[in-house]
Amino acid sequence: MMRIKQLFVSVGLLILGGGLGLWGSRYLMQTPQELTSETPTVVPANLKPFPFPAKSSPQTNSNFIAKVAQKVGPAVVRIDATREVSGQMGENFEHPFFRRFFGDESPIPREQIERGTGSGFILTPDGKLLTNAHVVDGTKEVKVTLNDGQVYKGKVLGTDSMTDVAVVKIEAENLPTVDIGNAEQLNPGEWAIAIGNPLGLDNTVTVGIISALGRSSSEVGVPDKRVRFIQTDAAINPGNSGGPLLNAQGQVVGINTAIRADAQGLGFAIPIETAQRVANQLLIDGKADHPYLGIHMITLNPELRKELNQEKQLPFKVTENEGVLVVRVVDGSPAQKGGFEQGDIILKVGGQPVSKAVEVQEQVELSTIGETLAVEVMRESKPVTLKVSPGSFPTK
Repeated sequence: MMRIKQLFVSVGLLILGGGLGLWGSRYLMQTPQELTSETPTVVPANLKPFPFPAKSSPQTNSNFIAKVAQKVGPAVVRIDATREVSGQMGENFEHPFFRRFFGDESPIPREQIERGTGSGFILTPDGKLLTNAHVVDGTKEVKVTLNDGQVYKGKVLGTDSMTDVAVVKIEAENLPTVDIGNAEQLNPGEWAIAIGNPLGLDNTVTVGIISALGRSSSEVGVPDKRVRFIQTDAAINPGNSGGPLLNAQGQVVGINTAIRADAQGLGFAIPIETAQRVANQLLIDGKADHPYLGIHMITLNPELRKELNQEKQLPFKVTENEGVLVVRVVDGSPAQKGGFEQGDIILKVGGQPVSKAVEVQEQVELSTIGETLAVEVMRESKPVTLKVSPGSFPTK
């Protein structure tokens, strides 16, 4: 037993001695510089830590879109409208079983409540708002919710279905307002920022570019409107209607309005100049009047001319390949009183050359109701100047 213990002690001393010998040999092989414990570690240049930039504060890291949203967001509101509509009783009442009780008389339709949500923006500190006519159509009062959560009762001062513009007033003071820009100076490719409440998601900001200008109402799919639309690829969804379209400086250049169901990434806005002109009329008179001639017209081209001349029922022959052809004159209209005839080709309106039907409409819109408007037409290959006094567009 004693021998076993002595054996373990001898082995332990042998291991300890070997370890000390190895450490000692490494110590003697080091240079004096390596033995200096105070010397800092030298890192090769290609292995130095990456020099990350200093963290920026949120204020210095904001881009122009964020700055525009912070500036304009407080002046963008949510508009909730409630209107009563007559409900259809459904096809069930056509069933013979119900006929036994009601005979040929249908039950009185129930009134249904229809709710819609849109957007708007504050024009004046005392609470005048701009929005779309279709957002508030059919109601005189709406609920207006500000960006800070305050809720007001809004009074609809006027609507204009032909331009889809409406003015709403809330009783408040010292409200944040938007800055008005210039849509006439826009160019395709410029930044476009939309703020609104799409799908009920308040104060949503989307961004894109101005993708086209001067889109006619027929191109957009709303031929009953009198607007040359701004086209943008900034996302515009239901609920955005009535909200502002902004330039890179945060100025309002349009009112977001039309959405084509078959479009992918396309939205449309009413130029702010059109909206301002109509809004001023609504504020003063509670309605907007639009000059009216009373003609139906189409834009000519060589193919259309050939097709029309092959139509035997037309009482005239088309002699020109270009211009705006009058195909119908409304009975009792200002155009009939001014001497328009079927087959006239419109060349100038108010001294301005026109080549498309939409250009005629625009020049008439710029005229004054009741004042003489000169219209130059080609009739049987001869120029004729007509004097017509535009009337107010019929409400029905």
